[in-house]
This record gives sequence, C-alpha cells and structure tokens, in this order.
Amino acid sequence: MLFAEVIRVALAAINANKMRSLLTMLGIVIGVAAVITMVALGTGAQRAVQAQIDALGTNVLTVRAGQAFFRGARGGNARLTVDEAFAVGSAESIVSVAPEMSSNMQVEYGRSNANLRITGTTPEFQEVNHYEMAAGRFFDEEENRGRRRVAVVGGDVPEVLGTTALQLIGQKISIANNTFEVIGAVEPKGGSGWFNQDEQIFVPIYTAQFRLMGTDRLGSFNVTVGNGASTTLAMSQIEAILRREHRLRVGEANDFWVMDRAELMGTQQETTQTFTYLLAGIALVSLLVGGIGIMNIMLVSVTERTREIGIRMALGATRSAVLTQFLLEALTLCLVGGVIGIGVGIGASQLLSALANWNTSVSGLAVAMAVVFSLTVGLFFGIWPARRAASLDPIEALRWE
Repeated sequence: MLFAEVIRVALAAINANKMRSLLTMLGIVIGVAAVITMVALGTGAQRAVQAQIDALGTNVLTVRAGQAFFRGARGGNARLTVDEAFAVGSAESIVSVAPEMSSNMQVEYGRSNANLRITGTTPEFQEVNHYEMAAGRFFDEEENRGRRRVAVVGGDVPEVLGTTALQLIGQKISIANNTFEVIGAVEPKGGSGWFNQDEQIFVPIYTAQFRLMGTDRLGSFNVTVGNGASTTLAMSQIEAILRREHRLRVGEANDFWVMDRAELMGTQQETTQTFTYLLAGIALVSLLVGGIGIMNIMLVSVTERTREIGIRMALGATRSAVLTQFLLEALTLCLVGGVIGIGVGIGASQLLSALANWNTSVSGLAVAMAVVFSLTVGLFFGIWPARRAASLDPIEALRWE
C-alpha cells in the first residue's frame, strides 16, 4: 500500500508542473526518436543490400574490360568480345555465360518515346541474373542465332511507354528505327548502382551486334560458377583464358578484371552496418543530453520541495520512501518520453520511406533497446537528486523558506 501511495504522490508532482515536465521529457523524446529512425534507416539499407545479394546469387562472377598500363605507357586492347565470353564458358567450373553489350537508344511506342538502355545478351541471361517473367517469355537460342528482332522489356519500361506489361506483349516497338516485337516482360528488380536496371530492354545479342550496334565488343559478361566449385578457382580459370585470348605476356597487367559480386555486396553490407552503429551512437548522445536535463530539473524540484520533504519526514515518511518517490518521478518522465519518442521515430521512418523513397525497417529489438536505454538514463540521472532529497535533515527542511 505504501508503494502505491509513493507512486501516486510522484505522478501528482509531475502533473502539477505539466509544461515543465513536457519540456523535461523533450530531450528523451528526441533521443529515442533519433535512435529509432537511424536504426530503421540502417536496417532498411542492410535488407536492401541483402535483397540484392539474393537476387544476384552467391555463385555469379562479373567480367569487365579494363585498360592495362605497362611501364607507364598505355597498353593492351582493353576489350572483351562475344567469342571470348563463349571461350570462358568452356572452363570446367563455369556452367553458363551471359555476355552483355549495351547502349542507350531511342525507343518509340505509339505516341510515347524514351531514351532507354538496350542490352544485347543470350537466353542464359535470365537464369544467370535471376530474372522472373512478369508476362510472356524470354527469347531462345534459335531467335538469337537467327538474329530475330524480338525484345523483352524491363520492369519499369511499360510504364515509361505509357502502357502495361500485358498490353505491351505482342506489340511492335521501334528501337533506333528498327521494329521489334515485344515477347516478354520481366519482374522489377529495383535500383542498382548508377542506373535503373528496370529501365532497359533485352534483345538477342546477335541481333544487337549486327542490327543495332555494329560491333562484337562487350561491356561485360556474367558467369555462373557450378555448385560445389570454388569461386577462386573459377576466377583463376577465367583469368588464364582471357590472358591467352588477349595474348598477354608474362608480366603484363590484365586488361580486364573479374569481380565477385556477392563479395562486393557483402563488403557494402558490412559498411552499411558500421554506419548504422555510428548513427545510432550519435543518436544515443541525445538521450544522454536528455538525461542530464532530467537530472537538472529533478535537482530544482528537490530544492523547491524541500519544505514538503521535511513535512513528509516529520509525519513518518522514511528516507527510502522519499528516495523511491523522486526516483519514480525521473523514471516516469523517461518512460513517457520514451513511449512518445517511439511513436515519433516510427512516424519519421515511415515518412522518410514515403517521401524520400528510402528503405526503412523498424525492428522490435531497436524499440526495446530504446525503451531500456531511456529507463537506464532515468535511473542513472535520477539517483543523485533522489539521494539528495532522501538525505535532507527533517528539521533543516522544515525551516526552509
């Protein structure tokens, strides 16, 4: 019963100074909201990276052309060709190859036109890059060898052209003044890097080579490493084949480079996680500042209520009851501020997701940690004012004016 009375008195003291209590809680509200928002941004970024890793697959390597330099002079031919990509496909550890040649071209459909990325590739592209069909089908090897003018559109292309994927299937579009039939549309994969991979159109690589681009040079090609095969071994085999194809002598630098995309994404995820911890740490400073504000106000409250404390002690209140009362006031301020801060943080995260299109994800663990930390702040910064109130001499307190 005594404990219930202590709680009632503590709540009454907070209620008696509503504006001051609200301003005191503001630091905790801002701190908790900042922690929730920053962690939500970091968690959302990590999940976005993980989704990209899952979409890419853990056994896919990317080979790109790169200029070599030898003894300070520009050397090597810095190119990749279709035939070289197929030569890499003969390696024991490689199960499929998807060469790519790309260029931005004008695309017209009805009254709509747009400058889109046109990617010439092979039927293996769909499997290697884990594309799912939203409608229609991907082109096959016969259409590739026959240089057929067929196209598969990316996830955002129908919208860009002012139609839908289903309506676009079977229709004719113009690519650089060449008529193509749309036979399929792939599911959106989301933004990746410096261009939107959903705003591109895929055509057979031989069609692109002989009808659109007039070259056999590739920007890159992707390879799938067989199950159980070592990625390191596959990279070594690719390097050996391309050095032979490019006739590079011993000591000459490679004029190409091989990238493990999953490893690169994993590094990016670790970096994102580090920044999440950094942002959360900065946000926690706000909580500490809020805790100092609570301690300051509680000290002022002890000074203002010195005579009240003396009267309570004279009527039989124990020092532990006084200490508990002021400690509960500090904890209540932090708890209420923490709950409000959680609501503000969740709202801010959803607002950033809706307006700025940022990936956010509010985790239950982050919410629980914010509440626990705010209560810890209240306990830590409330002990000194509570001990000061409990240590007052009743006689001196009654004389206080």
